[in-house]
Amino acid sequence: MRLTVFGATGAIGQEIVRQARAAGHEVTAVVRDPGRLPEGLREAEPDGIVRLDDPAAVRAAVAGRDAVLSGLGARGRKAGDVAERLTGLVLAAMEAEGTRRLLVVSAAPVGPEPADEPLLDRTVRKVIGAVLKEVYADLTRMEAALAASATDWTSVRPPKLTNGPLTGTYRTVVGGTPRSGRSIARADVAHAMLTLVDEPAAVKQGVGVAY
Repeated sequence: MRLTVFGATGAIGQEIVRQARAAGHEVTAVVRDPGRLPEGLREAEPDGIVRLDDPAAVRAAVAGRDAVLSGLGARGRKAGDVAERLTGLVLAAMEAEGTRRLLVVSAAPVGPEPADEPLLDRTVRKVIGAVLKEVYADLTRMEAALAASATDWTSVRPPKLTNGPLTGTYRTVVGGTPRSGRSIARADVAHAMLTLVDEPAAVKQGVGVAY
């Protein structure tokens, strides 16, 4: 497939690029700062690198692609409108070029609470939700922009992210959240996104992912 990856310098973006290239896909990376591409990505170097602040180049990067995957988002607790604003740039480019398939990273608290969620998990969710209130508000607005777009979007919603190895073994719930799903490695989030590219049931849906 021909894929474009936004946020390729981030931890999940790097994993998407690495796994996609290892699978033989053609990958174009769109980044805010090319200088942030790590040395460790050299063995899976993208086929092309585009700056996010170059609108013409971004449009060219999404034109004719089989799918666009985004790891864009806030790097800290003070999110502002990072996810909403940057995803808006992606949507504008895709809609201008008629490119439809889009997968983005969101977060589990943006999705529905699991049925019969244990008290401990509900408590932890509320505490984390209070601490990361701005981040989740930004992601909620981002998902609203996705829903209003013409794209065939999927929002992948992980819980706590870790730097563990790729396992390929995790739970997914289309339109919901895995019960007691407390963590997942960034490598497995990337794996899930690539797996969901061709999943019709995930189109215009949020998908919870967790161990």
